[in-house]
Amino acid sequence: MQIKLMAILLLLSTTLHATPVDDLLAEYRSTGVESFSAENGKVLWSQEFTDAKTGKIRQCTTCHTADLRNEGKHARTGKVIKPLAPSANPKRLTKLKKIRKWFKRNCKWTVGRECTAQEKGDILLFIQNFNGEQQ
Repeated sequence: MQIKLMAILLLLSTTLHATPVDDLLAEYRSTGVESFSAENGKVLWSQEFTDAKTGKIRQCTTCHTADLRNEGKHARTGKVIKPLAPSANPKRLTKLKKIRKWFKRNCKWTVGRECTAQEKGDILLFIQNFNGEQQ
């Protein structure tokens, strides 16, 4: 009886400490993705995509800069974007709904389609672990 109770408590404590990033990575793994790579996220972050309508080059750095600790600026509206790196902005990657919303919106604008589970997981790791040494 004690062993079952301890196992349940351990499971609950692990679940209670899961972050939105942990939850999303688990969700992406459930689609068949085996592992994620911050290095691949970095490559995708700086990769250039051509907008089908305008022919303009877009990349994540267009709005967010290469250094995720810095403020960015929306390419169309000029609105300031707070730093993405949790090390510079502790509010980043804390709300599951916001992460999903911005992945959907930004992938469509930048890549021209929704990102795959693999791409999202790689980018999440890149953002989560960004400390400036990756440049």
